[in-house]
Amino acid sequence: MVDRVSALPDDILVSLVSRLPLKEAVATSVLSRRWQNVGLSTMTLRFDAVDFSIYNNLFPYFRQPKEFKEQESWKYIDWVNRVVQQHRGKHIEEFRISFCLDSRFSSSINEWIQFAMENSVERLELDFYPEVFAGYEDYTFPHKLLGLCIPILGSCGYNIGFKSLKVLQIRHVGVTGEVLEYFLSNCPVLERLSVTSTKDLVNLRVVGWSIALKYLVIENCYILESIEIRDVNIVSFTYCGFNSRNLLISNVPLLSEVTVSKRCCPKDYIRVVLTQLSCCLSNIEILKLHIQLGAGHNENPVLPLLANLKHLELLVAANYYKALHHLNSFLKASPYLQRLSLTLQLYSERACMGIGEIEKAADCPHNHLKVVEIVGYRAHKSGVELVMHLIKNGLGLEKIVIDPVRTGRYPHGADKPHTELDEEVKARDHAKQYLEPKIPSTVEFVCL
Repeated sequence: MVDRVSALPDDILVSLVSRLPLKEAVATSVLSRRWQNVGLSTMTLRFDAVDFSIYNNLFPYFRQPKEFKEQESWKYIDWVNRVVQQHRGKHIEEFRISFCLDSRFSSSINEWIQFAMENSVERLELDFYPEVFAGYEDYTFPHKLLGLCIPILGSCGYNIGFKSLKVLQIRHVGVTGEVLEYFLSNCPVLERLSVTSTKDLVNLRVVGWSIALKYLVIENCYILESIEIRDVNIVSFTYCGFNSRNLLISNVPLLSEVTVSKRCCPKDYIRVVLTQLSCCLSNIEILKLHIQLGAGHNENPVLPLLANLKHLELLVAANYYKALHHLNSFLKASPYLQRLSLTLQLYSERACMGIGEIEKAADCPHNHLKVVEIVGYRAHKSGVELVMHLIKNGLGLEKIVIDPVRTGRYPHGADKPHTELDEEVKARDHAKQYLEPKIPSTVEFVCL
């Protein structure tokens, strides 16, 4: 018997081990002396809440009482500390912390970030989701680790640097515009930045051709007042929030994918968004507008030409009387559209005006539409009418996908209520019984 795997060079073994779940990767260090440093040199360190819960028989973590959760948070801290202290590698491809942590654990989190910096981390993810009404502040990213000299913070600390950082994702982390702009200016290969639910971000400037950033995601930053994106080669931008009137975009020649999701919008909000994107509308190939009813349209919307648009996603009030008219406005504005995804919502007459029977709309023939996806489909005739309208007008339609699942409605660890699951079952039965028989044989029908 010849152990040919153990005879491989260290760098190959470390690469193989780095593709294992963290627990299994570390466990290989007990196989033999040859493997001791290999297992502890894994380049992928993912400390996920789900893994921690399963390994410690705590799943589901979020159903536990408050006192128990606090104890387990400290156990999680100890778990990460032990792995970090034993780590023997000199380079980390991915370092991910995902757990219910807050400002009480700042000292340990700071040490983990410093450890990642010292090991030339390429992908850093800090995914914290503190308990609601727990009474503790979110963890705040420390300026001193970056060597930032901001007068209100006093003297500078030290700066190890993130020269290898390619991806930065932070959630429920206190971070200012100055910190984010530091990353953009001082991380020469940082291409992806995602910031979600931060309490300190007021203004953000992404400006300058020297910035390497290609993908930017800003979500649920509640006090954010303005975003300026100018003179950069960004290719994808996602914004989800409450206030984007001060969204300034100019001279972004490569921007081809845009997602905007907003609640409580004025009636002409889609016009506002498209005006803000006017400098790059001709380049956009993927456009996702997740905007609730009341925000989307005037009575007779006139949209600018989206000459290069191939993929469009819309949030649609399926039982809004102008739904078909508004859908036509996008079909007319997007002559080369190939894929259309509609996320359907149903409203009561008490909740919104204009809810009820859908008005018939004139034909709007479209030559390039090939795939239609209906997300959140429910057992309601309005969904059937929307699909039939698209079948009639999609002259080259090849495929229709029906997906009754509504994503993003429940927090971490929460199970769907039985009523939601029952609605999904009814929706599937309704689609197969009332919709599938109406689909032409030339169009593929898929019900997920």
